[in-house]
Amino acid sequence: MRRREFIMLLGGAAAAWPFAVRAQQPGTPVIGFIRNTSAAGSARLVEALRSGLNEAGFIEGQNIAVEYRWAEGQSDRLPGLAADLVRRQCAVIIGGGYAAALAAKVATSTIPIVFVTGDDPIQQGLVASISRPTGNATGVFFYSGAILVSKQLELLREVLPKAVVIGMLINPTSAAAELQIRDAQAAARTLGQQLHILHAESERDFDRAFATLAQKRARALVIAGNALFFGHRNRLVELGARHAMPVIGDVREYVAAGGLMSYGASITNAYRQSGIYAGRILKGAKPADLPVEQPTKFELVINLKAAKGLGLDVPPTLLARADEVIE
Repeated sequence: MRRREFIMLLGGAAAAWPFAVRAQQPGTPVIGFIRNTSAAGSARLVEALRSGLNEAGFIEGQNIAVEYRWAEGQSDRLPGLAADLVRRQCAVIIGGGYAAALAAKVATSTIPIVFVTGDDPIQQGLVASISRPTGNATGVFFYSGAILVSKQLELLREVLPKAVVIGMLINPTSAAAELQIRDAQAAARTLGQQLHILHAESERDFDRAFATLAQKRARALVIAGNALFFGHRNRLVELGARHAMPVIGDVREYVAAGGLMSYGASITNAYRQSGIYAGRILKGAKPADLPVEQPTKFELVINLKAAKGLGLDVPPTLLARADEVIE
């Protein structure tokens, strides 16, 4: 090869090197991301996070680097993962889920934290106020309590007007469990429904929960918002189909996995907002000055194919109100 050709080839190769190489240069800010689930089950959330960062002017591999930490459903690993991100001197740590955010907050009182959670951040000690968080944490809170659960039960009634017995899957180790149970029971009483609460702390409990539903002759299952359930949504939807049990969750991903319906705030939009907040902090904003974001829009998604598989007729009026229908 001639010397001139070699130099041109070398120059072209250098231009094509991954941006990640440049991300290791001194001065490039590093964002830490920690979540209790697996990377495979959270791909859409990471994509939404990157979208928010891009909106704020930051592109992973160009002017920022992101260190991802996944607990793979083992919450006892979160403190160690958070401590590792602190040792790496991340400029911002994003906590996906209450447990991850709390682990980060325990690990540092100085590094800014952006959380995405369905648990009340005031009740759980992440912030002192929604409008003025104080401290080093702020983020997105997308749970709406009794209003959300009541709406989910009402939607089930439209599809199953004669169903009286309904099951609800709760993770008793969740910080929001007590509030979720209280709100769900109050909503069921208002609608004249019998609500059976089933507990699941890990994937090992899923089969037992569905067996109990069959014994109770429940007609449908509401899955409470929880990172464990979200991470194993495919398994839960599969069990629902096996037991001919209509499943309704709080986010679209349950419907995309084959569930009947979902109603709630968009979790992908919440992660997009966390990226925007992280970008604002990198530009100099303080978490204490960024109010906790709350959802203003809720979406109804229906899986018509799942309904047909369960032998259910979805009323045209309900389909007309849906934000998205999967066929």
